[in-house]
Amino acid sequence: MLDALPAAVNSRPQLVHRGRFLTVDFRLTVGAVAHDIHIHQGRITDLRIDGGLLRPWRFQIAAAREVWERFWEPMPAPGYHDIFALTKSGHAVLEGDLLPFMSNLRYFKEMIALPRDTTLFSKEGSGG
Repeated sequence: MLDALPAAVNSRPQLVHRGRFLTVDFRLTVGAVAHDIHIHQGRITDLRIDGGLLRPWRFQIAAAREVWERFWEPMPAPGYHDIFALTKSGHAVLEGDLLPFMSNLRYFKEMIALPRDTTLFSKEGSGG
């Protein structure tokens, strides 16, 4: 499902503009599937699924697939509506060097919520 994320992010000029000073590698883990994402000046330039153990990342956001499915519902339930709500309840883990994440918090919150738009993302198909 997340293979559509680069096109969704890169086609939003306001989101790219918001991340224009951001260049980072981070990992978004959905269940057992790791998505290594490279952002360069607000654009996703590379997304690799299960990129390998030696692929570097600055920070990671990880949760079970079922948790992400609830988070990506068009109107998520309380406790599943925000990345911090997920971590506070123990449903997700946010780890690593959080400086790029916190410095660009709105960018990441908007980017991670994009799969809620069912016109862009199919809930069926790939492993995450």
